[in-house]
Amino acid sequence: MPETLRGDCSNCFGLCCVALPFANSADFAVNKAPGEPCRNLQEDFRCGIHTRLRPSGFSGCTVYDCFGAGQKVSQVTFGGVSWREAPESARRMYEVFPVMRQLHELLRYLTEALARPAARPVHAELRRALERVEDLTEGSAEVLEKLDVAAVRGEVNPLLLRTSTLVRATAGARTKSRRGADLMGARLRGAKLRGADLRGALLIAADLKGADLSLTDLIGADLRDADLSGADLTDALFLTQPQLNAARGDATTRLPQGFERPSHWPRS
Repeated sequence: MPETLRGDCSNCFGLCCVALPFANSADFAVNKAPGEPCRNLQEDFRCGIHTRLRPSGFSGCTVYDCFGAGQKVSQVTFGGVSWREAPESARRMYEVFPVMRQLHELLRYLTEALARPAARPVHAELRRALERVEDLTEGSAEVLEKLDVAAVRGEVNPLLLRTSTLVRATAGARTKSRRGADLMGARLRGAKLRGADLRGALLIAADLKGADLSLTDLIGADLRDADLSGADLTDALFLTQPQLNAARGDATTRLPQGFERPSHWPRS
């Protein structure tokens, strides 16, 4: 995945730590209103407790990724001028950031789809969609603020669905569809889910130990606290690092190429 689609905090004005709200919960130790800087945000826009977020009660921060939207808004949309330097632009910057984040998420999915040989029949359409979304990310703050992101998603989604169908068909067997299913806490240990459609499925705290999730479509699946110990995620489709970070796993969990094993997972 291109570095431009990965969060680069060194080139961002700490936008996720300011623009976004969070509530005192199991994921966050305090309440924070949108537009209010997190108490852990330093003058250099770095997090003061980055290396100890989980033990400090901020596990929610460890499962967030802007997909490169933070540095795009900071360095491109607002030309490298921060909300501290230009307080008058702060509100608009905070409004634009979540819009850019959604666009970059779409770019991340489109980029993956174009890297899938099985999706070659739709590569031309995917490439055009990628170029259109990239053009949108280069727009002015005024344009981005008014952008109908839902409509853009509506244009891209059919292409991602067709990609999913083509890729999952290579699993070599009849694939299962559990799209949007409520599988919270489900006992799926050792389940044969190769090539399954789990798009948008609710898998919170599901037992997926040793499950075969290779070539499975996981776009939008909620994997919070799901146990992926020993699971096979080889070539899982549209999986993101935040989804992995929100789950549990171990040293035997098989990950797709290019993904990092979350630091909170046991190493042995």
